[in-house]
Amino acid sequence: MKLRTRLFLSISALITVALLGLILGLVSVQQMASSQQKLISDNSYILDLGLKLRQNLGEQLSLLLDPDSEVQALQPLQDKFQQLLDEGLSHERQAEGFAGFSTANRDYQAFLKAFRDSPEPSRNLGPDQPLGEAFNQLRTDLIDSHKQALAHINHSEQKARERALLVSSMLGLLGLAVLVLGFITAHGIARRFGQPIEALAKAADQIGQGNFEVTLPVTPAVEINQLTRRFGLMAEALRKHQATNVDELLAGQQRLQAVLDSIDDGLLIIDREGHLEHLNPVAQRQLGWDASRLGQGLGKALQRPELDDQLRLILRGGSLDRVPDDLSLEIDEETRLLAYSLTPVCHPQGQILGAVMVLHDVTEQRAFERVRSEFVLRASHELRTPVTGMHMAFGLLRERLTFPAESREADLFDTIGEEMQRLTQLINDLLNFSRYQSGLQKLELQPCAIDELLSRARERFATALADKQIELRVELAAPLPRIQADPAQLDRVLDNLLDNAIRHTPVAGSIRLNARRHAERVIISIEDNGEGIAYGQQGRIFEPFVQVGRKKGGAGLGLALCKEIVQLHGGRMGVYSRPGQGTQFYMALPV
Repeated sequence: MKLRTRLFLSISALITVALLGLILGLVSVQQMASSQQKLISDNSYILDLGLKLRQNLGEQLSLLLDPDSEVQALQPLQDKFQQLLDEGLSHERQAEGFAGFSTANRDYQAFLKAFRDSPEPSRNLGPDQPLGEAFNQLRTDLIDSHKQALAHINHSEQKARERALLVSSMLGLLGLAVLVLGFITAHGIARRFGQPIEALAKAADQIGQGNFEVTLPVTPAVEINQLTRRFGLMAEALRKHQATNVDELLAGQQRLQAVLDSIDDGLLIIDREGHLEHLNPVAQRQLGWDASRLGQGLGKALQRPELDDQLRLILRGGSLDRVPDDLSLEIDEETRLLAYSLTPVCHPQGQILGAVMVLHDVTEQRAFERVRSEFVLRASHELRTPVTGMHMAFGLLRERLTFPAESREADLFDTIGEEMQRLTQLINDLLNFSRYQSGLQKLELQPCAIDELLSRARERFATALADKQIELRVELAAPLPRIQADPAQLDRVLDNLLDNAIRHTPVAGSIRLNARRHAERVIISIEDNGEGIAYGQQGRIFEPFVQVGRKKGGAGLGLALCKEIVQLHGGRMGVYSRPGQGTQFYMALPV
């Protein structure tokens, strides 16, 4: 028999027995309620009628005892008494077990006969007189009928109590039968179906732990047997699949290990708890570590507590505000500088599984940059003095020599003046850039309003914009907070960016100058609709002495100098450009 058939029959039997018991109880209660209602109605009627008869008899007695009363005054009371007796006799014939009104009617007729035979009723009411004896007998009959009605009520209550006890006993037995039947059914279901299901659950736990050699139960239930058979097929398929996957996983792990070991940069694999999980050989050589460092926290291993804060930010899905400073380590009595980056490792569904730290040895690069910076600084100083002298001498010579305006000599004088001015500007740029890179340049911070900063920049370039018929739109997303900055240095950044935008924007083009707040930063962007920058060149556009794309000119220090100024303010600078669709430079400054 199928499992669902067994369950259906068992549950149906329980429901049927419970419904029969419920119906029996409802019918019994209904019958008891009907009988009790009829009993109460009958007894109430009898007691009420008996009370009226006794009251009427009392009124007749009052008239009989009054010697001045007329005999005719008794007639209405006697007729009323007889009418009440007739009603009681009629009800008595319908009710069972009560005969008090028949006796009262017989004795009342005897009382009437004695009353008619008595010449003076008021003097013949003594107990030894026929009228008094008949009256006492009638009164006794009425009292007995009242007692009989009360006794009948008590007897009916006793019978109702016994019937209720009987119904309760039957319902109790029926409930016990349902309980026993339910227990037997539940035990049978648990024994026949529960044990095999528990065995399958244990087998599933073993499969989950990697043990595919499991023992599966066999039961009379067809569905359980089918489930067991399919479970066994699944376990066999999983065993074969695991064997295949393990081989593929080992091969993939070996390939990944070979790739990680062949990378020129150091790699540190970090789990989601912030502990070191893997080091490639390059990282071990760079840090002077061995495999014993695995399992430690990143900040503790490198003795840099700030790295733990950065790592927690990365593992929460955030990003570093700026390029982190180089790590300075003493390895084998040698100072080594390592540039690093932290990148989260994400699951395809979005959750972060850990992080990767990439280390790049920049010791020689930083030394070269330091030497270059010192050379540029000294060369600029050395060049500035003779250039200044040449410029002053040229100015004096130009004052003493006069040539016609359209002559060749006048053109040569103008060319020499422009080139000397460019040379002076180049030397100044070199000096400024060297100061920023060497940390000699200091900022004069003060509260700075963004709208005033952009308005001043717009006024400075009003003539250049008008010459090329370029529309400059200033868009401010209010409210903008005031920032702590050096206005003169930010003016230099905006001048450089706006000058580049004007030079690379066609005639009658447009430039958009935008400022808005994003979290704890203010984003200022300059966007033109010029020729754009090639994707392959955008990565080097902020490097010093590098000129890429667009219209070349100058020494390639303008954007590098802008980036140094923004970073000195604690911000960052970037570019977004699509060839042929314009370029957007932006800087993010902290509030």
